[in-house]
Amino acid sequence: MGVREYQSLTPYATALEENWGKPPGNLNSDGENLLVYGKQYGNVFIGVQPTFGYEGDPMRLLFSKSASPHHGFAAYYSFVEKIFNADTVLHFGTHGSLEFMPGKQVGMSDVCYPDSLIGNIPNVYYYAANNPSEATIAKRRSYANTISYLTPPAENAGLYKGLKQLSELISSYQSLKDTGRGPQIVSSIISTAKQCNLDKDVELPDEGEEIPAKERDLVVGKVYSKIMEIESRLLPCGLHVIGEPPSAMEAVATLVNIAALNRPEDGISSLPTILAETVGQNIEEVYRGSDKGILKDVELLRQITEASRGAISAFVERTTNKKGQVVDVTNKLSSILGFGINEPWVQYLSNTKFYRADREKLRTLFQFLGECLKLVVADNELGSLKQALEGKYVEPGPGGDPIRNPKKADNGGKYPETIALVLWGTDNIKTYGESLAQVLWMIGVKPVADTFGRVNRVEPVSLEELGRPRIDVVVNCSGVFRDLFINQMNLLDRAVKMVAELDEPADQNYVRKHALEQAEALGIDVREAATRVFSNASGSYSSNINLAVENSSWNDENQLQDMYLSRKSFAFDCDAPGAGMMEKRQVFEMVLSTADATFQNLDSSEISLTDVSHYFDSDPTNLVQNLRKDKKKPSAYIADTTTANAQVRTLSETVRLDARTKLLNPKWYEGMMSSGYEGVREIEKRLTNTVGWSATSGQVDNWVYEEANSTFIQDEEMLNRLISTNPNSFRKLLQTFLEANGRGYWETSQENIEKLRQLYSEVEDKIEGIDR
Repeated sequence: MGVREYQSLTPYATALEENWGKPPGNLNSDGENLLVYGKQYGNVFIGVQPTFGYEGDPMRLLFSKSASPHHGFAAYYSFVEKIFNADTVLHFGTHGSLEFMPGKQVGMSDVCYPDSLIGNIPNVYYYAANNPSEATIAKRRSYANTISYLTPPAENAGLYKGLKQLSELISSYQSLKDTGRGPQIVSSIISTAKQCNLDKDVELPDEGEEIPAKERDLVVGKVYSKIMEIESRLLPCGLHVIGEPPSAMEAVATLVNIAALNRPEDGISSLPTILAETVGQNIEEVYRGSDKGILKDVELLRQITEASRGAISAFVERTTNKKGQVVDVTNKLSSILGFGINEPWVQYLSNTKFYRADREKLRTLFQFLGECLKLVVADNELGSLKQALEGKYVEPGPGGDPIRNPKKADNGGKYPETIALVLWGTDNIKTYGESLAQVLWMIGVKPVADTFGRVNRVEPVSLEELGRPRIDVVVNCSGVFRDLFINQMNLLDRAVKMVAELDEPADQNYVRKHALEQAEALGIDVREAATRVFSNASGSYSSNINLAVENSSWNDENQLQDMYLSRKSFAFDCDAPGAGMMEKRQVFEMVLSTADATFQNLDSSEISLTDVSHYFDSDPTNLVQNLRKDKKKPSAYIADTTTANAQVRTLSETVRLDARTKLLNPKWYEGMMSSGYEGVREIEKRLTNTVGWSATSGQVDNWVYEEANSTFIQDEEMLNRLISTNPNSFRKLLQTFLEANGRGYWETSQENIEKLRQLYSEVEDKIEGIDR
């Protein structure tokens, strides 16, 4: 597209010159013309949406509080609307850049970039069903008609290599522990656990150390508990294909997780609860015992998990046809239910130690699971698209996770004075405000509902009832949270300021203690000093650290931290309604400098710490260390509420768990490889996100990179598959390994580095078509 044509078709082109200079610019252009990437098939044009335009320019990332689309981006949408004359555009695949361009949060005007870009084209958008908050942004800011697609079927991570060997050793220990072979098997368990790098997660005695018989069970129990946690973690297998619903058996793992949660409001007991009661146990106590590594509890939990999977598989088998598809669940359920002994789950359990399970409770649960199964395998992805393209109404479907308490005696047994938290839009929708409740409880206030059941105010919990000091919090909200939950930000800001003004001793009210110190230092009043709710400037999203890491366009960690501070230091103020977000960087830095701990929530088994770049993009761990006077690194925690047995783990523990269950797990990477070129990109993306965690938190162990290198580079067969499936993503994978080493995050042999460099130049030649 020539510059003249571009300018005549794009009335807002001059507004982009402030950020990008005169067209055509150097993005999506050949220096003279603007280039639109895509290919036409008859009356369908398939195009690639341009990027934000920050690649290779760390300074633009660093200083850009907001920005505008570049000329190439604008030319793309002008082409689609005015040259190709599209009747409609289909955005494909969750979270594009159009809806995150600067502009108002709601009620777009013609000077808001999403409005200018989309013009008058009807916008149909395939969006993941588990991301309702960002889908709302796409609806509000780009007028999208969203059509949900299912997440990939989830499976249990399973065990492989040394972890599998460990599991076998534990089984033989249980049957032979009272014979003379017990001590010998325990020492094999310890050395194998060390080879599997489990010594960071479990305290293990030195090899060859004499272990008293009583303590042997505990050592084995702790290792057993850890590998059970890895084995039963859910992971998406491969990628979802539009219009291909999961088979019923693929849905079993999802149903097992659904069945693991008590739903008292619906009168439904969880399957683990019912099974534990059968043998006279309380499931919560079994979970706690298993977490501590008490062998009998770990073993009972394994039996409960196995029986849950078996009973649900038996149920699902009876609801499918010969092809393994679920058809007519309701009628099949009616014929299964009500015959007592013939119910498939009862038949299965009759051969286990849980044969006395309460029939009535099971029936209520399985009736609910039948409804869930219908939803999980429902398939209207193509049907809804067809309706939208015909200009018809598309009925809304449910959004959220298909499946659905900080504790740790660190910090020398003292309460942290300040915790830095991240609040996400999607998570709060899925968990009904779980992380809002955490913030309120930390500062010691409780929500008060009005006559309609809405929470518009809070009241302090007395120090006597609280039984501990009020913890100061600095809350960093994602841009999406800011857009969707402005009332909740108002509530949090009012709550913190109320607590700061309570007449209480400083050692019992850290919010007040810090607000008084900060008010004095900055010469402002206590209410302003107690500002604790921060996000981006209105209409702006993300700290851009993720973009810098993905494009390798940063020099050092200080630069990343500067980006975080300049983009995330906009405060919400309940005393200035309607004023929007105001920059308060000094207060932000001062309160972050008092943080002893950082904290994020994980609420979905499908999206974890290294699946997307947003988690490390929001992580302030290294930044807090840099701001603290004593340069002490804060403790970093992740609360995992993806299962009924909710856990709070350290960040490094969670990164290790993620690496074991996904990046290094054959079940995960083979599932990805079966999806072809896009699967290789997913593997590369996960390694890039791992480097992101090294950059923002320094909490990635060396062995994670070492094992990834042996899995994807040292294994000749895997290496050749990656190169032939997607040479471009493989080149990026090599670049990421070399970058991890160059930035000091991965120590390895010179031989490994030489091999990576040599491979890099070979792949470069292959991509350029050079045959040496």
